[in-house]
Amino acid sequence: MKKLLILTMILAALPILLGTQVQSNSNVNSNTIDFDPSKMIAKHHIVVVIDGPRWTETYGDTSYQYIPNIGKILRKEGTLFTNFRNGGRTYTNSGHTALCTGVHQNISNQGTQLPKRSNIFQHLIKEKQLDKRKVWLLTSKGKLEMLSNTKDKDWWNQYLPSTYCGLNGSGVGYPDDKYTFPVFKQIIAEHKPVFTLINLLDIDVWGHANNWERYIQAHRDVDAMVMDLWNMIQSDPVMKDKTALYLTNDHGRHLDGHKNGFVSHGDGCEGCRHISLLAIGPDFQKNREVATEYDQVDLTATLATIFGITMPDAKGCPIPELLGK
Repeated sequence: MKKLLILTMILAALPILLGTQVQSNSNVNSNTIDFDPSKMIAKHHIVVVIDGPRWTETYGDTSYQYIPNIGKILRKEGTLFTNFRNGGRTYTNSGHTALCTGVHQNISNQGTQLPKRSNIFQHLIKEKQLDKRKVWLLTSKGKLEMLSNTKDKDWWNQYLPSTYCGLNGSGVGYPDDKYTFPVFKQIIAEHKPVFTLINLLDIDVWGHANNWERYIQAHRDVDAMVMDLWNMIQSDPVMKDKTALYLTNDHGRHLDGHKNGFVSHGDGCEGCRHISLLAIGPDFQKNREVATEYDQVDLTATLATIFGITMPDAKGCPIPELLGK
């Protein structure tokens, strides 16, 4: 009996030990909540995925020494979710896939495998009959171009968004954000997309390089880029006061004292799972903090609800605090 109990405990702990998917708290279609998308003031929505920062270097440090613009200025302009989580595999491709499809998937981290499910870009283009130039995937990591498509035979190669992934938009390479970010800004300024997802890689890259100084400097650089993007939006007569900006990350990193600390990520430890979400825009409450636990797939469900589209395969539940609740 004792051996059986021990075996049961080991099996129950395996998903956490291996960093595999943690079951979402909810499995709710995004159209089940009572919400009228036409009441949203924001007409442009931009998700900025900052690749791989730890909570301890961002909002967990209340001096905001590494993210002064985000922490001291933008945080007061929106709603900060302090218990936002990655409940799946804590790797780059898995985290981004969850945000785009609303489903946690154990997917190759090399960019050689397409997500199993259709994505929010495709549903938005199809259901709202949008020109693809109004829906963009912009990533510094070229391998993330795989987010634009799916292996689902009913959606494969259909309703694909516009993409610029990598220095030449070729879907390869890891160019520094300082080279790709100006292109991202130019695309947004020119096309004024309805929906954009951006990936910024510098923090993750310098963490893996075991270079603490450059890792910290990358936080400051990305912080400046985000502020620059927001200032550009607010100076644009079309997008000003009609744009929602969502700042999040795909995964965290090991905490100090766990494995090799800030250098790596990928298991189910608190450092890897605890990520963040800051939502800024005319429809969101300012200077608000929410401690309720939410998952990456809940943001996908929220965006689907805001756009008034259906994603029947997606998991998660719309976040009420972003829907006027």
